[in-house]
Amino acid sequence: MRRVVFNQKGGVGKSTIACNLAAIAATRGRRTLLIDLDPQGNASRYLLGKALDEQKKTLAHFFEDILGYKLFPETLASYVVVTPFADLAVLPSDPRLEEVQFKLESRYKMYKLREALDKLQGYDEIFIDTPPALNFFTRSALIAADTCLIPFDCDDFSRRALYSLMDSVREIQSDHNPALRVEGIVVNQYQARANLPLRLVGELRAEGLPILDAFLSASIKIRESHHLAQPMIHLDPRHKLSNEFSALYDLLSQ
Repeated sequence: MRRVVFNQKGGVGKSTIACNLAAIAATRGRRTLLIDLDPQGNASRYLLGKALDEQKKTLAHFFEDILGYKLFPETLASYVVVTPFADLAVLPSDPRLEEVQFKLESRYKMYKLREALDKLQGYDEIFIDTPPALNFFTRSALIAADTCLIPFDCDDFSRRALYSLMDSVREIQSDHNPALRVEGIVVNQYQARANLPLRLVGELRAEGLPILDAFLSASIKIRESHHLAQPMIHLDPRHKLSNEFSALYDLLSQ
């Protein structure tokens, strides 16, 4: 199972959702890999903490090797880094991803990630975190993935971006990956007592958009989770948000 977490809008919790779902999968005994395609590297930092600064092999090196046409290129597995959490590994990001993406795009290398993942063995689940833009890396992820999970913040700006996002996914399905399936839209930073989130969710459902029945609450605890580089299931497994992430994972696993 390869799942891409994607939204063209920034600040909707892509990295947080991808890392926490990956951490939960690992605690369930699933051999799990997170791929961080965002040059900002938030997901890598979340799972590795300060150890990210020590990595000598990143996804930037992997893509540079593709551009170099090495006679005996290293496999994707050689770039995988273990995390402090059992059964959870990461392919870490690097700011230099931004530098190589234009060369990769000009040489039409969008299928290279899928080809590499087809050869990668040893994982039950793969989560792919993407940049907040429909660029080369996001398209590569959508081409390589089985399913797409869309985070959504309950505000009007996010709603407007959602329609464009769905069109982008349909284009990838039509032109590159007909097997890609939208798992649903996960509402993040949800405030059940506020009028706007309730109204927006109701309107989106009335329009036929696939809103999932597993909402993620707003919580200051997630900032502590980021700071300590510990996904919620490890930081505080009894916290409300930990339970909500678990419920979301269970819903997706049905």
